[in-house]
Amino acid sequence: MNVLVIDVGGSHVKILATGEKESRRIDSGPTMTPADMAKGVKELAKDWKYEAVAIGYPGVVKNNQPVTEPHNLGQGWVEFDFAAAFGHPVRIINDASMQALGSFKKDKMLFLGLGTGLGTAMVLEGTVVSMELAHLPYRDSTFEDYVGEHALERDGKKEWRKRVTDVVSRLAAALEPDDVVIGGGNVKHLDDLPPGCRAGDNANAFIGGFRMWDDAVKVPQRTEQATVKTEDVKGSKP
Repeated sequence: MNVLVIDVGGSHVKILATGEKESRRIDSGPTMTPADMAKGVKELAKDWKYEAVAIGYPGVVKNNQPVTEPHNLGQGWVEFDFAAAFGHPVRIINDASMQALGSFKKDKMLFLGLGTGLGTAMVLEGTVVSMELAHLPYRDSTFEDYVGEHALERDGKKEWRKRVTDVVSRLAAALEPDDVVIGGGNVKHLDDLPPGCRAGDNANAFIGGFRMWDDAVKVPQRTEQATVKTEDVKGSKP
């Protein structure tokens, strides 16, 4: 089965389909509605063949549907009928969870995505669990306010890197993962990764999307979890 994977971000929407070599993207931003996204993606992928769609969404997802509006996009995502818009079955998961699923190797992994905000997820022996740690209190604000893109621009790289190291160490100490992956577009601004961490890659989001529809992956319809036996997934190693 050919799958179209859509990675929805605050600045761009990136897509890749089964068998294609190069991803494509369109600009997003604070005015993009889900209808705008669907229309833009279908036009962008009009020469690709696909029978199913996997979407990484920058917000909370339950029962295969967004339940919160995104912070950095337009409105209307919670009530939108994605399957009707694309004319194919659709599976939706939080965007950090999709990249985490694509980054997973084994055991208990914590994923932290340094992008427009802070994406967080854990994978426990193959089951990805979305987490909303970004907005927990940290110093005089939240974790996201100190390690998101706005903090990088506001505080400069030197101070931002210190905060990233501190936030990673705090979350790792609390959650006790065996593996920590730091992904997202802003990982490139880290000269050195915090101890015990490995760098992710935004392209792993596409691997995660394909895994959502693989026979080795189970995505329960009542929870936002996906179970993957990585040894059974051919051609999708992170």
